[in-house]
Amino acid sequence: MIVPRYRIAASRIPHAGKGLFLEESVAAGSVLTAPDAIDRTWELSEIEASEALQALSHARARWFEDRYTLSPDWPDECYVNHSFQPSGLWHLGFIFATTNLPADTEITVDYRHLLAPGEEEGFNDALTGEKIIGYTWPQSLAISTQALAALIR
Repeated sequence: MIVPRYRIAASRIPHAGKGLFLEESVAAGSVLTAPDAIDRTWELSEIEASEALQALSHARARWFEDRYTLSPDWPDECYVNHSFQPSGLWHLGFIFATTNLPADTEITVDYRHLLAPGEEEGFNDALTGEKIIGYTWPQSLAISTQALAALIR
């Protein structure tokens, strides 16, 4: 579920396709997206052991520890693109505004939080050219928790 008013338009990130843009200003720390309609999660080993689940890997995102969702029919949340300097902070399935965001801001997150530990994204960061490699669960949780705590102080 996307909380603020938004629109889908051509991303400003090179080669990213479409992006999700705010239609209203949002304060730092505000919830941008919240989980909804998530019927279950899988362990990575379950996904890797099943051809049917592997076929849905393009729609895989880590939510916590070694638990992933497979949501090929996500609505517009799938237009949130990657950035190493994101406008949104991914934390346990929620995306929070990293700063006060004006209308027309493209919502981005650091995909390292969503990938499996050590998993390399199929493309490099558009601005830096760096590889996007998944954090371990402890890394992801520590980074996102510290960042969220700083936002809500």
